[in-house]
Amino acid sequence: MSLLAPAPVLLAPAEWRAREEAHHARADALTAGHRARASRGEKHPVEDFLFTYYSYKPAVLRRWHPGAGAELAEAAETPRADWNWYISGSDPQSLVVDDLGFRSAKALLVTGVEKILRATAGRAGSFGCFGLHEWAMVYRQGEHRHAVPLRLGQDGTDAVVEAHELRCTHFDAFRFFTPEAVPRNRETPTRELQPRMEQPGCLHAGMDLYKWAVKLGPLVPGDLLLDAFELAHDIRILDMQASPYDLADRGYAPVRIETADGKAEYVRRQRGFSERGQVLRSRLLSVLDPLAPLDPA
Repeated sequence: MSLLAPAPVLLAPAEWRAREEAHHARADALTAGHRARASRGEKHPVEDFLFTYYSYKPAVLRRWHPGAGAELAEAAETPRADWNWYISGSDPQSLVVDDLGFRSAKALLVTGVEKILRATAGRAGSFGCFGLHEWAMVYRQGEHRHAVPLRLGQDGTDAVVEAHELRCTHFDAFRFFTPEAVPRNRETPTRELQPRMEQPGCLHAGMDLYKWAVKLGPLVPGDLLLDAFELAHDIRILDMQASPYDLADRGYAPVRIETADGKAEYVRRQRGFSERGQVLRSRLLSVLDPLAPLDPA
């Protein structure tokens, strides 16, 4: 006997429209600062990072999807009918996400994302890196990615790197290391090794949950997408507080990872983000399991 995915959950027009409006309001609040700065031609090294590093515009966050397994009643006459990956539901006037079509057309993407998520979810977190990836990105470098002064100056920053073992496991952080910092890292992450090296204690692995949620597009319920964005935003704050940059004048007190107290604070917050990330990883894996019970939002 073959196993079948659960039947779509039918959402009445009033219900799904209310969810869509709530999503728009939440997304608008999350992107308001970035949109205002963009209109003035301003950039912020912390608050704007997610929009440049991942290159996803605020409109991506604002577009609400109910997720796979939800059927939107009386949606066939709405603009959503012209969106990619929507098809008629059990009623000609309803719409559902074309789950099977998306998975078939993007099989390599879906398989790759699931492989990384499942492998990372099954590992214990590592909490001994102390955010030194940001320090390794400016090690012995006269020019830096951000137009922000170094808190300890170049010599002091280099001394911190030289006093620690670099333990970065994330390729997309490691690839920005300066040439002098690369051989100091205990590991040599590569794109091909990412499923084997990714671990839930890594701040960048937690931020990437937002990227995976975007890439899985209409399969992902709107609240899960915004939860992943909020986690990535919160992680970025710690990432820069623990960095060598001096952001005190912007309201970000440094986490002085060159001290014992700073290390303890970093690990405490890192563990909290790891726990939040594992919950979101589980939710994303549920989206990828066509036989999982569905709770569209």
